[in-house]
Amino acid sequence: MIDRMKDIYAKHKIAAWLILLAILVTMPMYVSISNMRIVCRIMLYVILAGGLNIINGYCGQLCFGIAGFYCVGSYVQAVLMKTYHVSFWLALIPSGIAAALIGALVALPALRLKGIFLGMITIGFSELVRLIALNWTSVTGGAMGIKGIMAPKFFGIKLGGASKYYYIFLGVVLIYLFCTNRIIRSRVGRAWLSIREDELAAKSLGVDIKRYKILNFMYGSFWAGIAGAVYVAYSSYVDSTYFTLDEGFNVLGMLIIGGQGTLIGPIVGSVVAQVLTEALRVINIWRYVVYAGLIILMMWVRPQGLVGASGSMLAGNKAEKKKAAKGCVEKLERKEA
Repeated sequence: MIDRMKDIYAKHKIAAWLILLAILVTMPMYVSISNMRIVCRIMLYVILAGGLNIINGYCGQLCFGIAGFYCVGSYVQAVLMKTYHVSFWLALIPSGIAAALIGALVALPALRLKGIFLGMITIGFSELVRLIALNWTSVTGGAMGIKGIMAPKFFGIKLGGASKYYYIFLGVVLIYLFCTNRIIRSRVGRAWLSIREDELAAKSLGVDIKRYKILNFMYGSFWAGIAGAVYVAYSSYVDSTYFTLDEGFNVLGMLIIGGQGTLIGPIVGSVVAQVLTEALRVINIWRYVVYAGLIILMMWVRPQGLVGASGSMLAGNKAEKKKAAKGCVEKLERKEA
């Protein structure tokens, strides 16, 4: 059924995107405030899961610490806006760049480690950043956090509240999708895919593994930092409790459900996770048990996620690994020629 839906989408791609864009632009007109808050949260997680997808899904590196990059972007944005009175728009890119630079430092162990060992490094990094945020009181406000972060203005219009701030989330999501789609189709994206499919084969065919792994971590962490920067202005408050390991694993769960290594996967995973937990709010904490059960079921039945490709290495199909890696490198070489 999923493959059939993909075929229909391929035939009517432009019309589908135009209809979807019209629905998204007009959404605040017919959706209640309470539901718009849920929509904004979905879009936040699309950006976060998208950043994690770059690292885990497109390059095959294992990162559990996306909350750490989220934390860096959030606090840089909050400090620039609250302490130094920098506007939201001017502080946005530096927040992402700060997270990307930290991502480059975290990527250094990735040059020697892989799998669960790399994952443990990222967990340690995430907790280190959270503890720094908790204890560096003079900068981060410590346990009290940073309060009173002003909502941004656009041509004099204050974008406070979910219905107006929604357009900022929407804009960031669309920019993320456009940029990531372009990069994945470029030489850099092909290199990431070849590393994911078979690192040894990619290296033997001339791919600079170190360079592309560092670029991969930087790009993924950049978007996690942007997500944090956008969210603090929306919530007008930030403290270290936002960035626990639970939050990192929550984002990872969304990516597993939606599908790694696909642009649409983080969107599907975020929608499913948020709609499910909201719909099951009547059963209180048991809704998280249902959510966890869904993640386990997906890993067992469809490890590539709801929209992941059946022939992908992420689906457990390892017979095609070397062939896929070689194909990616050949496309790189043809582009260079």
